[in-house]
Amino acid sequence: MQYVRLGQSGLKVSRLCLGTMNMGSKDWKPWIFDEKESEPIIRHALDHGVNFIDLADFYSIGAGEEVVCNVLNRIGRRDDLVITTKVGYAMSDDINAQGHSRKNIFNAIDASLTRMGMDYVDVYMLHYFDTDTPVEETMAALNDIVLAGKARYIGVSTMYTWQLAKIIQVCDQNGWARPINMQLQLNCAYREEEREMLPFCQDQGIGVSVFSPLARGILTSDLQSTRNKTDFFTAEMYNDEASRNIAYSVAKVADARGCLPAQVAQAWVLNKPEVASMLVGADTTAQFDSALAAVEMQLSPEEVYELERHYTPCDLINDYTSGKRTPRFSRPAKAPFA
Repeated sequence: MQYVRLGQSGLKVSRLCLGTMNMGSKDWKPWIFDEKESEPIIRHALDHGVNFIDLADFYSIGAGEEVVCNVLNRIGRRDDLVITTKVGYAMSDDINAQGHSRKNIFNAIDASLTRMGMDYVDVYMLHYFDTDTPVEETMAALNDIVLAGKARYIGVSTMYTWQLAKIIQVCDQNGWARPINMQLQLNCAYREEEREMLPFCQDQGIGVSVFSPLARGILTSDLQSTRNKTDFFTAEMYNDEASRNIAYSVAKVADARGCLPAQVAQAWVLNKPEVASMLVGADTTAQFDSALAAVEMQLSPEEVYELERHYTPCDLINDYTSGKRTPRFSRPAKAPFA
């Protein structure tokens, strides 16, 4: 396993981060793994050097944190792990049990730590940018959580670049803890973050961790999986001709290499110099092994062209642009893939 510093912090994380949205309770989604099903995947990741674990209170409405950490507390060493969890999405019908108010952040961190059976989280992350709460209130609350020892660092996820800039400005003005991690969606079929977010994070010394490197699974060439047939986000985000053509190109490059399409798609993400770590939400140990192989894979310029030639701009994928898509068209093929 390779390890890198997360941004300009001193924290070192594995190039692969174990994504855990698929672990928790089947009452939440039909493709979720329970604790017994999750343990072999978690164990396999730890055995292969993964020290970076991604959680969120919203996953299985709390059951995800409980299931994953039950396993981690049983088979891992807490001091060896870098564990993140997130706050923001609604956890109940209570109007204040959502968002990034001081009240919810304070309640949520205590609830998460209780479910996790831990005294602290390494990186406590905003799940999105809450436009209903003053950013000063949110960042002051996170800074207080760091000072209280309940989180070692803070991070953010899925927002516009100007919103992250606003967060950084407020933190710097007040001497508060800055985010060390931006978790964002990036893959061959969704590259909008290359325009501003990636360069901004690099400039500001913020580490980037990437989720959905397989575009919710379409880049695996398995469109009939339970996840792809039941996860409405897949259809909302990637149900267009360009995305399907990109998936065909991924399969074409993989066929020429004699490997799985998932490995090629993951290598494309890991080859990005701005990316510190890539989340892997594996359903099997074999799927995790594909990501391990991708860490060492270097793509040729010809392969990169084939993977990127179909891409055209689209609406940003975040909480504020749901349902909006831009028509997308592909460029012609070149040798050796024509």
